[in-house]
Amino acid sequence: MIIGPNGAGKTTLFNVITGELSPSSGKVYLFSRDVTKMKCHGRTHLGLGRTFQIIDLFPDFTVMENTLLALQAHETSCFCMIRPLSSYRDMYDRGRVLLERFNLWEKRDFPISTLSHGEMRHVELILGLAMKPRILLLDEPTAGLTASESQKLASLIQSLDRNITLVMIEHDMKVAFALAERMIVLHNGEILADGEPEKIRANPKIREVYLGERVKG
Repeated sequence: MIIGPNGAGKTTLFNVITGELSPSSGKVYLFSRDVTKMKCHGRTHLGLGRTFQIIDLFPDFTVMENTLLALQAHETSCFCMIRPLSSYRDMYDRGRVLLERFNLWEKRDFPISTLSHGEMRHVELILGLAMKPRILLLDEPTAGLTASESQKLASLIQSLDRNITLVMIEHDMKVAFALAERMIVLHNGEILADGEPEKIRANPKIREVYLGERVKG
């Protein structure tokens, strides 16, 4: 779990990991492989997935069409432009499994623009999982959600395959502490603290500076 105030460098860190930004120094390793100069799509094919803080979906496409595009990205058929997507039965079956898991199968033919904000967040997570990631980066998945929606999404995240390593940026501290096994606190692009959630919660400096708690002397 990555936490820290606005401007701490959290999303920038994700952009460096995924290859959207080049590091000013140092190297990026993915599965013990130096990927510093590797393009984004190359890292994706190695098993790196990501969702975004700002929802990035095709609003006029249906829920199923968005899902199929994500599934197709890892197939050799992704370059067969003259073949209709409906002909890929195996991808439809995989898409159905994902949509049913997130209770969106009944809305498979709905345009993304007709969904609630919470449902769009679910679709973002579905697209991340469609890539069969070994590591999945989640950039503020509960942003803009109500308390009940955040709790529901947190439960879904908690139920994901434990073989997938999740790295998550989160501002909702209730969600962050409920999900995290390890927390890193960033401040001005540097690591302020790193450790188990209870160690972070007990850190007087973090409690006062970031969590907003007054520590008695």
